[in-house]
This record gives sequence, C-alpha cells and structure tokens, in this order.
Amino acid sequence: MRLYNSGSRTRELFKSDTVNMYACGPTVYHYAHIGNLRTYLFEDFLRRTFEINGKTVKHVMNITDVGHLTSDADDGEDKMVKGAKREGKTVWQIAEFYTNAFLDDIDKLNIKRPTIMCKATDHIEQQIEMIQQLEQGGYTYEVNGNVYFDTSKFDRYADLANLSFDSMQARVESDNAKRQPQDFVLWFTNSKFGDQDMQWDSPWGRGYPGWHIECSAMASHYLGNKIDVHCGGIDHLSVHHTNELAQSECALGVQPWVQFWMHGEFLVTTEKMSKSKNNFLTVSTLEESGYNALDYRYMTLLTHYRKPLQFSWDALTSAKHARERLHKKVQGLHHAGALVGDVKLSELNESYVTRFMSAVNDDLNMPLAIAVLHDCVKDHDVSENERYILVEWMDRVLGLNLTLSQVIPPKIIELADQRLKAREQEDYARSDMLRDEILSLGYTILDTKEGYIFK
Repeated sequence: MRLYNSGSRTRELFKSDTVNMYACGPTVYHYAHIGNLRTYLFEDFLRRTFEINGKTVKHVMNITDVGHLTSDADDGEDKMVKGAKREGKTVWQIAEFYTNAFLDDIDKLNIKRPTIMCKATDHIEQQIEMIQQLEQGGYTYEVNGNVYFDTSKFDRYADLANLSFDSMQARVESDNAKRQPQDFVLWFTNSKFGDQDMQWDSPWGRGYPGWHIECSAMASHYLGNKIDVHCGGIDHLSVHHTNELAQSECALGVQPWVQFWMHGEFLVTTEKMSKSKNNFLTVSTLEESGYNALDYRYMTLLTHYRKPLQFSWDALTSAKHARERLHKKVQGLHHAGALVGDVKLSELNESYVTRFMSAVNDDLNMPLAIAVLHDCVKDHDVSENERYILVEWMDRVLGLNLTLSQVIPPKIIELADQRLKAREQEDYARSDMLRDEILSLGYTILDTKEGYIFK
C-alpha cells in the first residue's frame, strides 16, 4: 500500500501488518452534514482497504461533547452551549441526541463503526494528566485562570501544515492573554460563557478542557504513544492537527507521534454549507428527497478523497441511477453461494483481483476501483458465478451492499442478529435453529469475518 502522507507531502509505503488508526470524530451539537460525512466515508474506505490487505485495524474515534468553540481556535461561541440554547435542552441532552443521530447516519452509509468510540467527557482525567505533563515540561503558562500551550517552545510547530508566520496569525482571532497568536488553551477556568453545566475540578480550578487536548489524551490512552495513521478533514490540518501534534510530542516525548497523517478534501456546493446558516444537507435531507444513503456513498467513490467533491442534485441523481443499475445486474447473476477463497479463480479473474488491489492500494484510487468492478460485472467471458464472487469480494472495500437484496425484511435482520449473538456466545444449537428459521422464510445466511450476509 502506498498512501499520501500530509506530513511529508509525498506518497509513502505503508508496511505495518497492524494498524493503530485515530480519526477525529464529530462535535455532537447538531446533525452531521454530508460534507462532514464525506470524511468518515474516506476513513471507512481506508479501513476496509487495510483489512482486505489482511491487516488488523484498531480504529479509535472521539466524540467531542465539550470544549469545541465555533472558530476551531479559542474564540467564538461554545458549540454545545449553542446547540442547547437553540433547542431549549441541556448540553447533556444535546450530546446524547446528536451522538445517536451520528451513529444512525454512519449505519445508513454502511460505514463500519470504530473499534472504540470515546467521549471527551468520559476522559477528563486523562486530559488533566496530559496538561500536567506539559506543565512539568515547561510548555504551558497561565493567564486569567486559563492554561495555555506555549507554541514557541516547540520549534517544529509550523511543519505539519507548512505554515508561515503570517498564515499562523491569520488563522486565529486575537487574544490579548496569549504570548503568541497561535498559542491555544488547554484548560479554561475563566469561561466567557458563565456557569456552564459541563465543568470539572482541576489543579487550576473548576472548568473544562480546550478542544485540542481531548484527541491527544484519548489517542494515547487507547493506542499508546505511537500512532500509525491519524485521519481527519483537510480543515483540521492547520489548526487542530497542528496543535495536537505539538502538545502530544511535547507531553509524550516522542517523535514522530504519528507515522501517517491523512486528510480528506472538502465537499463543494454552489453555496458553502453552514450549520449557523441552517443551509446544510444531511442524510435525512437526501432520504426525504427520494435518495438512498448508499447513493451518496457511491457518489463519493467517483472522486478521489484528496480532490474536492462537487455536489449537485444532478450528480447525485446520476449516482443513484448508476448504483441501482449495478445492483440490479449483480442481483441477476446466477451463483452457487461460494465466497472468495472457496473457489479457484481463473487467470482472467485473478487479473481483476490484481487490478482492483492495484487501484485501492494506490492511495485509495476508488474511481479506478469502481471502474474495475463495472468491467467485471459486464465481462461475459467470466462465468456469472465467478463474477458474483468477485463482486462480493470487491464490495468488502466499496461497501455498497451489492450482493444484498434491496430490502431485507426487519424480521429476517432481527433473527440474523440473534443468530450472530448466539454464535458469539458459542450457543451453536440455537444458532442452527435460527439459521433454519431464516431458511424457512426464504433466505440463506452466510457467515463472514464482519458478521453475515444474506442470499
């Protein structure tokens, strides 16, 4: 696998057989818009590509439910408080509701849930400990009750995003308490938002953490002092990830903290989507307009993750029709129910495996990968059974559910989930009973590493 490393600004060979992967998750004060979700789709394609290469992935994602201000620096309105005011709820209610909404969205998009999803509010202790490490190392200062990270003490601060002094000044709002404009808050005790619900006791007084510290603290807590891959949107590069890198390497005493930094590009619309303007598109918006969430997933496959994705309703409609045609063709293939590994592929079919792996391993070239899939489906020199097997295998990365019926009855899914639980508990008698019941209702269930698929 060769992947583009934002840190070195080159493609590099990824060698490790195990992957410690950290991805910046949502701030749960509102629904995720489809621009946010493009980043999580790119990360899902990355994880699936690691897995199809036989690598073991430990995927950690944070849930930001405290400390994120609207400017992404240290100014603006507290996002959680803003959500609570908007809806007349407590910040805790807002966090719970929009965390569940986010999980619903990624399930609809067939994004694999992370191995570990960790809330900032559940890890205050780890954040305080990391700030204390920075304090002991001489990397902090206090002004008006707030604890700041002193970026002048980290001489590689500008390297990750290739920042100039002018750009560092332009990307943050002025704060007279800061020694340098790019310094950032690690802990607030002197909040401009009054008596917030989310506050904790700390060595510096009662308050709450800044946004950036949570990712460093939770990443090291779950993944140790070295991370193989750290992902996020391109908007995180110059502020959030730059700050994460600085505080982590100073606190942990390691270099490099992250081996590969990877960033997904923006979704582009005629008018910038903004939650403050309430003009953003969500998965629910797409569904209400007659689209399936997988139509959007298919659409994102057509543009490389490091290129801006131009969104339009016409483009989404084209993606919808293309995905539906592809699904219909795959459903029409006659097959014996065998999976990859169960049959010996011909030389021609092996060439499809080679072409597909070459595409996905070339910095996630998904546009080329989906083209290989289309070539395979329409290749009448390949038997229908083998085409079906190859599609099932490729779809482990693409995640379009091409071998699933368009609509699986809820009763069937309920029985399949019960069977999966029985298998996990090694209750094979109940598992067999549930398999037979599913079969009596017209479906065959096949076990996979990820769970199950239907025929």
